[in-house]
Amino acid sequence: MELSKNYLPATVEEKWYQHWMDKGYFRSKPDGRQPFTVVIPPPNVTGVLHLGHTLNETVQDILVRRARMSGYNACWVPGSDHASIATEAKVVDMLKREKGIEKSQLSREEFLKYAFEWKDKYGGIIYHQIKKLGCSCDWDRVTFTMDDHYYKAVIRVFIDLYKKGVIYRGARMINWDPKAKTALSDEEVEYKDIQGKLYHVKYPVTDAAGTPTGEFITIATQRPETIMGDTAICVHPEDERYTHLKGFYVTVPLVNRRIPVIFDTYVDKEFGTGALKVTPAHDINDYNLGLKHNLEIVDTLNDDGTLSEAAVVFVGEDRFAARKKVVAALEEAGQLVKEQEYTTRLGYSQRNPDTVVEPRISTQWFVKMAEMAKPALDAVVNGDVRIHPGDRFLATYKYWMENVKDWCISRQLWWGQRIPAWYTSDGSFEVAATAEEAVQQFAARGIQVSAADLTQDEDCLDTWFSSWLWPMEVFNGISNPGNEDINYYYPTSVLVTGQDIIFFWVARMIMAGLEYKQTKPFSDVYFTGMVRDKQGRKMSKQLGNSPDLLELIHEFGADAVRFGIMISSPAGNDLLYDNASCEQGRNFNNKMWNALKLIKMWEQRQEVDNTDANGHFAVKWFESRLNQVQQEVAALHQDFRLSEGLKALYSLIWDDFCSWYLEWIKPGFEQPISAAVYRKTIYFFEQLMQLLHPYMPFITEEIYQLLDNRAADDSLMMKQFTSPAQPVHSVLVEGALAKEVITSIRDARNKNQIKPKDQVVLHIETKHQHAFAQIENILAKQVNAKTINFVQEPVPGCINLVIQKDKFYIETETALDTSAQKATLLKDLDYLKGFLVSVEKKLSNERFVQNAKPEAVEAERRKKSDAEAKIAAIEESLKSL
Repeated sequence: MELSKNYLPATVEEKWYQHWMDKGYFRSKPDGRQPFTVVIPPPNVTGVLHLGHTLNETVQDILVRRARMSGYNACWVPGSDHASIATEAKVVDMLKREKGIEKSQLSREEFLKYAFEWKDKYGGIIYHQIKKLGCSCDWDRVTFTMDDHYYKAVIRVFIDLYKKGVIYRGARMINWDPKAKTALSDEEVEYKDIQGKLYHVKYPVTDAAGTPTGEFITIATQRPETIMGDTAICVHPEDERYTHLKGFYVTVPLVNRRIPVIFDTYVDKEFGTGALKVTPAHDINDYNLGLKHNLEIVDTLNDDGTLSEAAVVFVGEDRFAARKKVVAALEEAGQLVKEQEYTTRLGYSQRNPDTVVEPRISTQWFVKMAEMAKPALDAVVNGDVRIHPGDRFLATYKYWMENVKDWCISRQLWWGQRIPAWYTSDGSFEVAATAEEAVQQFAARGIQVSAADLTQDEDCLDTWFSSWLWPMEVFNGISNPGNEDINYYYPTSVLVTGQDIIFFWVARMIMAGLEYKQTKPFSDVYFTGMVRDKQGRKMSKQLGNSPDLLELIHEFGADAVRFGIMISSPAGNDLLYDNASCEQGRNFNNKMWNALKLIKMWEQRQEVDNTDANGHFAVKWFESRLNQVQQEVAALHQDFRLSEGLKALYSLIWDDFCSWYLEWIKPGFEQPISAAVYRKTIYFFEQLMQLLHPYMPFITEEIYQLLDNRAADDSLMMKQFTSPAQPVHSVLVEGALAKEVITSIRDARNKNQIKPKDQVVLHIETKHQHAFAQIENILAKQVNAKTINFVQEPVPGCINLVIQKDKFYIETETALDTSAQKATLLKDLDYLKGFLVSVEKKLSNERFVQNAKPEAVEAERRKKSDAEAKIAAIEESLKSL
């Protein structure tokens, strides 16, 4: 078979993915093996995957493929999340833009029909992308958070927690998204520092009878559009400026409503004017003051952020347009004292990043979190659930859990699990799965109603209230507890996710798992970093700096994209993505492809002899390097340092195998190669492809298949790892010496313009001649040395080199200009003398010698000894010149 000039990923990827699918290699069924279970963090069905998802899915596939090749029954469950707020917003926009339909024109059922069509379209796109990336998911287990069984599980949990008193309904100050027209939890609000304005407004004072006193109280507000909702002015009871106003009132500007002056120590009398306007409907602190002082609540905003009838003025105006008009009206009325620049923090909706969140009094459903948070905190603190990298994210997790607030779980949306609460006409309600069950529960209370008399709650549940059940319900663990799958696959092995949802999702899954399975949902949590562009900016559609995954795969191939994102992805740290890393991946593919072509050229040039391949130094050295790196990679995977694992393999394959080993065993022009060495080389290449396969599955499978004639069921992705032998330390040392000597001599030849074809004589002055016994032949071949002589004194008229503590003399047939050598040696000498001074300074520091670890002090002494030996060798070489 003739191999293409370069590796062509497109046909290879399609061929092997379909082959793996046809063979059922991704499928998992419970059996006697130990399970390795991963559940995909379900991407929202709102569009296509971004590079953050690409990193996440690649990490998971690496872990799953390696586990499968290590004897585990690997099960990776794919799926997607209905994402109530984000998806409903997308569907509403689509209906308006493409069909000219407003949501208000549709019934709930009609709207949901369009939403499911959206889900089918974008869910399919997402799964297509995951497959193109090479992810080995069990596609028979695809789960969606609105699947029938999942829907029922969410409702079952809601009812259970309500009956336990963990879920309750009440009027509270909540976060409101005026664009989505829904409540948000505290965690769905993102705060930004902005430059705003502080408006100073004066309120005329009146006595108890309503007679103006001629005085004014000045307050400062960032939100003059809420003035119409003021129901008191609050001052400190010990503030001498205002103590005479007990029992007095002020008139609210623009609406002329009389409100009391109240006194409370909550007010800081040193801050601003010492007077605070109290607007209970629009600020949580004002709300609490209102409860304490029994103040009226005047809600001046509609659910879309426009001014309500209660505002009296500028009714129907958007809140920010109204702000400008209120300021103008106050100025015209002579009640605006001044404006000043002011830096403040504003909360924005996470789902609609351009929308400022409004505090709002609303009747919602809540989960009491304190009791559930305690065991979930303990599970992480005691190491039952391990976080990677723990040093960074454990503190974040603890902070969230120790400061947890009740979770608002109701959303004023149609897309999601509808709250199972059933109301009578007078507002009484029962929580039940069906209207019929609610009728029975009402009857138990002595209330006789029919199903037709009941109305179900219009709200749906927060998306996170469904996704916190994900590790259980993908195996029907809530809807069908005790089934074979949940008993076998739960708890799952590793969760791979982004650091930004440590509380939204990770903590809540632990809570739910401990509540419903009495055990953790996973053993390890691996947090990936944020993907940023090379300028350090977070990738976003708005900036246009996020590349399209399918376009990247088309240009570079899936393996190169996987390589590109993993090579620059240290665990937990943000990564700076650049297409250059994908180009590096493509070059790596071509390097391996060229190595394959070279080895296949030797296939017909094998010579059967009595050679023991293990007697060949190159074979012995590379076998030790392979075993060494195999152990390193296993340890790095154990610590979830996957990027470092890839770097170790990249260096082993590119440098040690392709650049050194293949050169060392390469036969001369039209010369045969030992059949034993050839077979050993095939074995090494297979081992390398097996180690690399979890990272780059397509090219490794292709090369593996082309290296030998394979049986139909012989697939690299199912080939099991074997335990590596211990590397031979002495051979590794000799191999490192060979590489250093060859590199240095080649550099010297180039600097002295000695042509590659010109032979030289190499003289080596060393006290360790035995160290060169194994590598002498390779050395001669690689530097084109006619002979190698071991000498006891300098050889005049040669190119002089000092490598480690040994001296090398390169003898050529032509006379040499030694000025360049002398300059190089003098430069090296200056560097070593400076280095020696710094080491001696450190060793002469008594505090360092007394306080440092003994091995650190010994390391510095070795550095001193090595530097002195090299200086002596260079000075001797300079004399000979």
